[in-house]
Amino acid sequence: MRCPICKTPDSKVVDSRSLMDGAVIRRRRECAVCQARFTTYERVERLPWKVIKKDGRREDYDRAKILKGITTACEKRPISVSQIESLVDKVEEELEELSRQEVSTEEIGELVMQKLQQLDHIAYVRFASVYRQFQDVSQFLSAVNSLKDMKPST
Repeated sequence: MRCPICKTPDSKVVDSRSLMDGAVIRRRRECAVCQARFTTYERVERLPWKVIKKDGRREDYDRAKILKGITTACEKRPISVSQIESLVDKVEEELEELSRQEVSTEEIGELVMQKLQQLDHIAYVRFASVYRQFQDVSQFLSAVNSLKDMKPST
């Protein structure tokens, strides 16, 4: 694995841990040249999905897009990067269970909102306001009111 600091292709594994019931391997590495330490993750490569956009176009699934949207919704909230990664992993696991090669943006968005609602109410409302394109305050209030009796898992 190439060192992100000095770009040397020689590093050694100093620690490995299994995460998410063995679905992911976390490895701590050390560069042989500059001794910098960094972390890598190894996960099973899934068959690529095609995402069906609202206008009918199809494009390749991009994990980074989901991560970016969730990270933006979780900004300045007490949610760690590992919690966000885990949330995306759970969404991908549910998509995998559908056993289809094409999935709509609506299905992905609904899964993300479901997971965010369980994790953090503020992040959920932020994500929902963008995803559902709230046009007025009543739509925003409706989303907030739906959370009144729920408790986040954090």
